[in-house]
Amino acid sequence: MIWSMPRNLLLVLFAVALSLAAQTSRLHRLTSTPETVVFGYYDAATPPVLSIRSGDRVEITTSMIASPDMLEEGGVPPEQIKQSLRDIHSRVTDRGAGPHILTGPVAIEGAEPGDVLQVDIEQIRLAVPYALNIFLPGLGVLPEDYPYKRLKIIPLDEDRMIARFADGIEIPLQLFFGSMGVAPPKELGRISSAPPWIHTGNVDNKDLVAGTTLFMPVHEQGALFFVGDAHAAQGAGEVDVTALETALTGTFRFTVRKDISLRWPRAETPTHFMTMGFDEDLDAAIKTALREMIDFLVSNKGLSRDDAYMLASSAVDLHITQLVDSKKGIHATVPKAIFTRN
Repeated sequence: MIWSMPRNLLLVLFAVALSLAAQTSRLHRLTSTPETVVFGYYDAATPPVLSIRSGDRVEITTSMIASPDMLEEGGVPPEQIKQSLRDIHSRVTDRGAGPHILTGPVAIEGAEPGDVLQVDIEQIRLAVPYALNIFLPGLGVLPEDYPYKRLKIIPLDEDRMIARFADGIEIPLQLFFGSMGVAPPKELGRISSAPPWIHTGNVDNKDLVAGTTLFMPVHEQGALFFVGDAHAAQGAGEVDVTALETALTGTFRFTVRKDISLRWPRAETPTHFMTMGFDEDLDAAIKTALREMIDFLVSNKGLSRDDAYMLASSAVDLHITQLVDSKKGIHATVPKAIFTRN
């Protein structure tokens, strides 16, 4: 049995397999249409709209969270509103409790419960030249201060990579997908697209930009990857419930990992290792992210649990991810530069 081989040899064989898969990978394209999206939910019973092999790449276009009527209300010229968005809102009537239009799911051959799906975010680019921010009565961190609706369209300058928020205010663009996830366990049935959880989902983590790798525990055959909630930029916290909501096209590489096992999603940026925690209680989310970081330091860096706790206090940063998606989010990061050997 291959699993009885020495761990070092097994890791070498796995690395060779990954390299061979990368050399033979295919690039697929998936656009956002009424036939390729779900509206407001994650569900393991959703049939895949695309099936690929481990190692393949997919270019995926997403739709805005805003409706065409909302965009027109904000002053977007009708010709700048994608017909696909109009079609989705007029034809997709089976909707969940969340507000997100998610492209997918994409099934990855060989992914099984207990595996990890590695998603390399290779490239992200704008699909429309504007973004929307809106707050509504009863939502956000300060509903008592803002018991009314306000909607704002923000022009995006892709050449300069800035959002023109107002006269004298330019926000640097930091393109990312607020929601990337796999199917939750089938026994949960259909769940809202709003709160993040073990399926990852709507984490709203502004650090998951191009060049980042996301690792998600797989709960169902094929993993079933969904993506949406495109953001041009966001503040940590997303305090009024929306960011710079837009439409994006991303290129992703999908790899099934059978050599690792996770309970919660993790990520790796070019400069940091990242763990995450989600819970209705912010303190509980903090403890999950911290315990996941300690587990990472023990299993991946060879530290004792005591030393891992000490290193976390000395070099790990805890960040608020978002505060408004029912389950609050925390992510913990540790700089790669502090490790002088692998």
